[in-house]
Amino acid sequence: MVLQIDKDHQRFRRIVKGKIREDLRKFITRSELLGREGRKYISIPVRGIEIPHFRYGDNNDAGVGKGEGKVGDSVGDEGGMGPGGLGEGQHVLEVDVSLDELADILGEELKLPRIQPKGKHRLTSERDRYSGVRQSGPESLRHFKRTFRRALRRQIMSGLYNPDSPRIIFERRDKVYRSWKTILSPQSNAVIIYMMDVSGSMGDEQKELVRLEAFWIDAWLRRNYQGIESRYIVHDVRAGEVDRETFFRIREDGGTRISSAFRLARELIESHYAPSEWNVYLFHFSDGDNSSESDSRECCTIMREHLLPVLNLFGYCQVASAYGSGNFINVVHEHLANQPAVLTSRVNTKDDIYDSIKTFFSSGR
Repeated sequence: MVLQIDKDHQRFRRIVKGKIREDLRKFITRSELLGREGRKYISIPVRGIEIPHFRYGDNNDAGVGKGEGKVGDSVGDEGGMGPGGLGEGQHVLEVDVSLDELADILGEELKLPRIQPKGKHRLTSERDRYSGVRQSGPESLRHFKRTFRRALRRQIMSGLYNPDSPRIIFERRDKVYRSWKTILSPQSNAVIIYMMDVSGSMGDEQKELVRLEAFWIDAWLRRNYQGIESRYIVHDVRAGEVDRETFFRIREDGGTRISSAFRLARELIESHYAPSEWNVYLFHFSDGDNSSESDSRECCTIMREHLLPVLNLFGYCQVASAYGSGNFINVVHEHLANQPAVLTSRVNTKDDIYDSIKTFFSSGR
């Protein structure tokens, strides 16, 4: 039976989701969301919604709380801190939304197709499901209701049950215990390899754009896969693997050789992620500045000959910088334009993140 309060709660959740959809383009650019990353639920501010509550009394009652009132009478303490504002206030309510719900809203709003994992081999995970009962087992798994009914039925049939003094005495033969069986669940695994230029031309503003985009990329892919691993590569003239915290905060002042990151990504994939068992996503964030045209062409060669055959998707996101040349994206277009797994986007401001995510995942790869 579905209670009325459950129906009201479901309706309230639909209203919340509708409000999030209305402001989704603005919402995905909110930097404070990143501070709550890693939690199962995220509290987000939604304007224009009030928590359902009871209202008492007659709405036609007059007065201001201290007797009959007239138009123009002050309400409450007259010793305020200053004159009130003239604009209408906006109700802001913080609601808890799961990352899965956010990813679903993002996918529905951007009309993103569900990703179809590639590869014939699938890893399996084991889980226990309680699906029956048995006569033996630990007391912690004793099925109380069934045990009670068996004991009650036995006492009634044997004439030992007294309705005036109802007492149920359990015997060993009355007890039943929950039983389980192990279920093998198919599990499509995926790895996301993030690469970022951390040379002197990539400042805090550029890293903030990268962090926001990576958050939503991560949320969408985790909604489509049960198992996700994330690896992080930073590079200037040399590349190295770092943890997540370092990836978003490190800053160098050297030059740029993008091919160093591509070679390290190739080594990671060949060493740890067999394409028959893993869906591999590679994302590179840069301002487009590179040490030379020849190094940019070498990146395209590594991509075409070694990486693209094993990748679901290569996404190159070029962020705007006052110091970067911005030419690498042109080289990618020139040498890898006919590769369906290669997608590029430009993110000059936070408003461009919305369209960038749609560019990367609209193909459903």
